[in-house]
Amino acid sequence: MSEPLTTPDAASASLSRRGFIGVSTAAAGAIAANAAPASAADANSRIRIGFIGPGGRGFGAHVKTLAKLRSEGANIDLVAVSEVYKKQEDTVCDFIKKETGVEAKRYVDYTDLLADKNVDAVCIGTPDHWHHRQIVDALKAGKHVFAEKPMTKTVEEAIDVARVWRETGKVMQVGVQSTSLKVWDQARELIDSGKLGKVLGFQTEYFRNSSMGQWRYYKLEKEMTPQTIDWKRWLGVSAGLAPEMDFDRALYAQWRCYWPFGSGMLTDLFVHRTTAMLKATGLRYPARVVGAGGIYLELDTREVPDVATVVADYNEGCQGLISSTMCNENSRLKQVIRGHNGAFEFGNGEQFTEFKFVAERPQVTFNADIKDEVIKTDLTDETLKKNDTTYLHFKNWLDAMAAGKPEMCNNTPDLGAAAVVTVILGAMSYRNGKVYHFDAASGTYSDGSPAWAKKWETLSKERGQPKHVPGWHAGDTGSTLKPEAYMSLAGPWVGGKDPAGA
Repeated sequence: MSEPLTTPDAASASLSRRGFIGVSTAAAGAIAANAAPASAADANSRIRIGFIGPGGRGFGAHVKTLAKLRSEGANIDLVAVSEVYKKQEDTVCDFIKKETGVEAKRYVDYTDLLADKNVDAVCIGTPDHWHHRQIVDALKAGKHVFAEKPMTKTVEEAIDVARVWRETGKVMQVGVQSTSLKVWDQARELIDSGKLGKVLGFQTEYFRNSSMGQWRYYKLEKEMTPQTIDWKRWLGVSAGLAPEMDFDRALYAQWRCYWPFGSGMLTDLFVHRTTAMLKATGLRYPARVVGAGGIYLELDTREVPDVATVVADYNEGCQGLISSTMCNENSRLKQVIRGHNGAFEFGNGEQFTEFKFVAERPQVTFNADIKDEVIKTDLTDETLKKNDTTYLHFKNWLDAMAAGKPEMCNNTPDLGAAAVVTVILGAMSYRNGKVYHFDAASGTYSDGSPAWAKKWETLSKERGQPKHVPGWHAGDTGSTLKPEAYMSLAGPWVGGKDPAGA
């Protein structure tokens, strides 16, 4: 069942690019002639949206949320569906007809949907191994895109999606809905102004528990057969996305448990929290990543771990810790961003009406005015009762399309790429037993080496200055030390001479 371990050698990298990017480029070229204009939508026109792979999330969140927004006056129509499972296709199309009065066009091959000039935007809800190909094809076909997280399955694909997005100028939203909460922008502004002092790192989680095993709650149905599901198309055999496999209902419905199609909690859940932390801190690509974990309880033929931890180090001089188990939920880690002067504690989940600032003691900060406080957000309990984060995220996407401004999206592909690269490298580290370094300038990764530790040791020996997160404008706030007078006695006795003098 397992795919070969992902390794950073040239052979595996070229195979990845041949199997995904090369095929995608060819398909996109065939439909590029039908590309829609990249300018803002006309105020009187309607945005016509198609759905690719509207399964559990794609139907429950994408279709239903957009239908709700349409009923509230959003200038959109739900016009097309591409689905490999006939029963699911009927369910989605019947719902669209009932809720909107539109008879959605039905396509088996998503490239036919992308070739439809009457489709302006698409929502992609397919398994992870399809994301890159379908996103790139859609962007090159001139469609705006909402793509479910994780944005891609490999590092190379993430870099490629960000590149194509920039080149096409289309509006694209990555489906980490919590990024549409203003709390992360609020935290970012406070961090940049020096509220925490020198930022040292973040800690985050996504704990769950289940009596049946994570993702086994996706039901297997008798109706799921090779006759009702286009199995080879779902696998992506002809596209080089997966090898031939015998039909298996569990692979189809519970694909997150198996490496060829996803990476379990690492990409399904960790990417949520990682994206939020990157948005709040201003950090993007990691410089060094290591992952650990194992399958310690859910020994049910799954391949992905039920306990996992990713540690990501950044060139800005801070560290991210993402750690969880799928077998315990009530003793969760706090979500925290820590600095020399204090920390932000966000609690758990993704809906925050307030968060805490926990101050460090004045003997360290030398500022008695720095005290604990509760910081309110713009989100109220009443707002949360009316609209969840998925609703806010789709509304943000619609607003960006109407304005013709890709940068308005709360989770653009450049942020999406940084987050997914972090968790993918963590998954690779777990599987391959390696530490990985990532070079943001080239978009490439390599095996670990002593260079990371030596860099910081050298900076310390040279008494260098602390580094700061992007956007920092607080000078040396919270990033200076006051050594005791006796430290003047430190230093090597070169030639037997006391460094402290006579």
